[in-house]
Amino acid sequence: MHRLHGKRALVTAGAQGIGLAISRQLLAAGCDVFVHYRSSADAARELEGEAKALERRYAHAAADLTDSTECERLVSEAVKFLGGLDVLVNNAGSLVARRMLTEADDAFWAEVMALNLDSTRRVTRAAAPHLIAAAKTGGGASIVNLSSLAGRKGGHPGSLVYSTAKGALLTFTRALATELGPQGVRVNALAPGMILGTSFHNTHTTTESANATVAGIPLGRGGNADDVARAAVFLASEYAGFITGATLDINGGVYG
Repeated sequence: MHRLHGKRALVTAGAQGIGLAISRQLLAAGCDVFVHYRSSADAARELEGEAKALERRYAHAAADLTDSTECERLVSEAVKFLGGLDVLVNNAGSLVARRMLTEADDAFWAEVMALNLDSTRRVTRAAAPHLIAAAKTGGGASIVNLSSLAGRKGGHPGSLVYSTAKGALLTFTRALATELGPQGVRVNALAPGMILGTSFHNTHTTTESANATVAGIPLGRGGNADDVARAAVFLASEYAGFITGATLDINGGVYG
């Protein structure tokens, strides 16, 4: 998508799983990319060679997105390196663990919300002025939030808190689209279903559960990280210039 050529993107949790695929697809689409990571330093460094081969600018930094000061520092470093910001992909998040309502105490609830909802709020708040500035001069800017099928239909047992956070992220997306639309910033969300080969499902989904889920997918297969990444690039680009406040379901037809 050539309309992303020269655009400047920040991807949170962009060095593993879906985030890594998004970082790669943005580089391939012509973006200069700044990747955030928490613990995937080696993977973040490995992208340097790919970016160089594509003649794109690329850098990365670690940050704890549950801390507002860290979020502000991350955005500041990204903007300084990139010279501005046109695209923000909020990908950071985690189920943490499967716990039923009676097991999800206040500390666990706060942890999951901080990782999945508050991190997006903090990074977006820090990035918004830069996205607005870019929209005024570059013909628009874009935020893509990573939600989940769980945020649509509630998820499997034990994912109550995660599902609630991802559902709230969809409302956050719609509300923010209304708020930032007049300033030229589009805000959309992706809601992936069963995406195989990611640390999320490798950690939290049994083989039996994954097989049962795949058996119910109309397209007859689980998704992969590139299925999500290509959709992220579409929403980031001006090909989606009249799409905002929307959620794109990527689940093979399980739920729409």
